Amino acid sequence: MSKHTLSVLVENKPGVLARITALFSRRGFNIDSLAVGTTEHPGVSRITIVVSVGDLPLEQVTKQLNKLVNVLKIVELEPGSAVRRELVLVKVRADNETRSQIVEIVQLFRAKTVDVAPEAVTIEATGSSDKLEAMLRMLEPFGVKELVQSGTIAIGRGARSITDRSLRALERSA
Repeated sequence: MSKHTLSVLVENKPGVLARITALFSRRGFNIDSLAVGTTEHPGVSRITIVVSVGDLPLEQVTKQLNKLVNVLKIVELEPGSAVRRELVLVKVRADNETRSQIVEIVQLFRAKTVDVAPEAVTIEATGSSDKLEAMLRMLEPFGVKELVQSGTIAIGRGARSITDRSLRALERSA
């Protein structure tokens, strides 16, 4: 199975996300990661979707996505031509004896300690999924009390932006 990252520009309207995820579901695709946020343009959001593809062609879904009224543009971000990041917040058991070891691990992975309590430390880390998984493996022996992880966000490398042409067309039609 191969993973594909799609960056989808949409009008920021109610129900758009539900229609997009329903399309993937109807076609039998499982979404591995989903992140939604506003863009530099009011009224436009970017949805980053990571999907595993086996035998089913992804092209069919992207063509159907393009037909949805509120979808402005879809770009598949290839691994070498995009910057990908995830965010994780993890609360780890810590006492006076283990806290310094945890802090060393945090520094090793260029993460941040964002909260310290007598019995726990909360850590914030960003990076590739591989980096975050490696850090979590190192922290596991201390006892992970709580974990929250974002979906993948991604942006193309270089000066070009996926919003360049699509939003000019949207502005002209408004």
